[in-house]
Amino acid sequence: MLRIHFIQQWFNLSDPAMEEALYDMALFREFVGLDAGEDKLPDESTILRFRHLLEAHNLSLQILATVNAILAAKGLLLKSGTVVDATLMPHRARPGTAVANAIPRCTRPGRATSGTSG
Repeated sequence: MLRIHFIQQWFNLSDPAMEEALYDMALFREFVGLDAGEDKLPDESTILRFRHLLEAHNLSLQILATVNAILAAKGLLLKSGTVVDATLMPHRARPGTAVANAIPRCTRPGRATSGTSG
């Protein structure tokens, strides 16, 4: 649960978002030592109760500061991050295009066109 709390702090995740991230991201499950197929993943209320327990005893900031200091002593720099979903989604080609099943390519940033690279 402590590692889940660290992920929440480092990636600025709410309790529901942390629960969802544990189901969606194998890297997070690996970091906390859980396997979605074998272990029961904590739900948002369990995560909330653990966070409140740390906060009630003023441990949250102390533990996080200690971990960050240990990482800094080892020459590791930890900054807060952003989780980005880079799931590839299938798309339908526009009707009437010459190459309806072509893979889209990027001709300039922000603009994709159908066709082959050339």
